[in-house]
Amino acid sequence: MSKDINLNIDFKTLPQQLAKVIAQASHYAVFIFFLLLAAVYGFVLWRINVFSNAQPSPDTSTTQVQVTPVPHIDQNVVSQLEKLKDNSVSVKALFDKARTNPFQE
Repeated sequence: MSKDINLNIDFKTLPQQLAKVIAQASHYAVFIFFLLLAAVYGFVLWRINVFSNAQPSPDTSTTQVQVTPVPHIDQNVVSQLEKLKDNSVSVKALFDKARTNPFQE
């Protein structure tokens, strides 16, 4: 070891020693900032990659899947609408118009 380095830590001279270290590190402030920014950016990209490739466990995927209910239309209503469509000319025209262009008002 070199004789210039003092290995004794003196709390009275600690602020002076820290000021020297900060003064020397200030020359590399832009480089240190760039490395810190690159590390944060890399960490965020890594976490996004981990979460985007995550697969649910089999027990949670079966319990959380909900079946969408199938709408049920009463058969009596269907037959009544069919009768109205066949018997009335204006209703028949309304059904034909809606069938050809359902989004027209």
